[in-house]
Amino acid sequence: MFEKRRFRKFLVFVANFDENDAKTFEGVDPQNTSMRDVYRKFDLGQDVIDFTGHALALYRTDDYLDQPCLETINRIKLYSESLARYGKSPYLYPLYGLGELPQGFARLSAIYGGTYMLNKPVDDIIMENGKVVGVKSEGEVARCKQLICDPSYVPDRVRKAGQVIRIICILSHPIRSTNDANSCQIIIPQNQVNRKSDIYVCMISYAHNVAAQGKYIAIASTTVETAEPEKEVEPALELLEPIDQK
Repeated sequence: MFEKRRFRKFLVFVANFDENDAKTFEGVDPQNTSMRDVYRKFDLGQDVIDFTGHALALYRTDDYLDQPCLETINRIKLYSESLARYGKSPYLYPLYGLGELPQGFARLSAIYGGTYMLNKPVDDIIMENGKVVGVKSEGEVARCKQLICDPSYVPDRVRKAGQVIRIICILSHPIRSTNDANSCQIIIPQNQVNRKSDIYVCMISYAHNVAAQGKYIAIASTTVETAEPEKEVEPALELLEPIDQK
C-alpha cells in the first residue's frame, strides 16, 4: 500500500516535469542526476523499478539506471500520454499487419513529391570525402544527402552489435491470464529470469486481419546472450502453450 503511494508521487512528478521549467525539477538535475538516484529519491522498491524501466520506459537492459534521467522521464511521460489518448493501451497496431506502415509512408511521401524506382539494381554507392552522396543504378546516379539501406549493401561499413532470436508461434487460443485479449504485449524483465536483457512477447490475432479466423500469432524475441538462443526464450514459450506451430 505504501509502495503504491510512493509510486503515485513519482508518476505525478513525471507528469508535471518540464525540462524547460526548473520549478518542476524538485531538486533533480535532468542532465546529471542518474535514474537510479531518482528512484532512490522516491524510495521505490525493486519490483516497481523493474516495471517502470522495462514496461513503461521500454528499456531492454538495466544500463539506463546510471545514465542521466531526462530521457527515461520523457519515455515514461510518452507512455502515460499515449495511454490517456487511446483508451486501454498506449500501443497502436495497423490492421493487415506492419506492411501497412510502408504503404502509408509511400502514399504520404508521394504527396510531398517522393519518387519511387522499383526493381532497380544498386550497382555502386558513390562516396565523396568519406561521405555518401549518391547511388548508381544502370548507369544513372541518384544523388542524396543520406542513404538508408540494408546492411547487406554495405558489408564493409557495418559492425555487428548484437544478435536477436525471434520465434513466431501460431496458436488456436489467446494467451492465458490475459483476459482472453485479442492482442497484447508481455515484457519479461531480465532480473526475473536472470538475464541481461528482457524477453518480449507480442501477440496479435484474426482481429487485426493478420491470421485466419480464431487463430493467434505470438512472436517471442530477445537479445542473444548464450550459445543456445532457443533456451533463452523458453520462459516466453511456456506462456504460450499449447503451440500449434512455431
